[in-house]
Amino acid sequence: MARDSCLARVTAGVAVGGAIGGAVGAVYGTYEAVRYKVPGLLKVRYIGQTTLGSAAIFGLFLGAGSLIHCGKSY
Repeated sequence: MARDSCLARVTAGVAVGGAIGGAVGAVYGTYEAVRYKVPGLLKVRYIGQTTLGSAAIFGLFLGAGSLIHCGKSY
């Protein structure tokens, strides 16, 4: 496996996108749960859903961007 293989770049893109999306999703989910006064333990569920959803979507898009960028040589 080459050092700069396409699979390694896409995997790194998905991982970084998931981390950034999860952090943003956690902050946004917490803000929304407090803003809309979500009751009790539903706050934890709401924040978790927002975190995982944001991580998945942002990881998908960053991985796809890495895949598209993988074929270009500069």
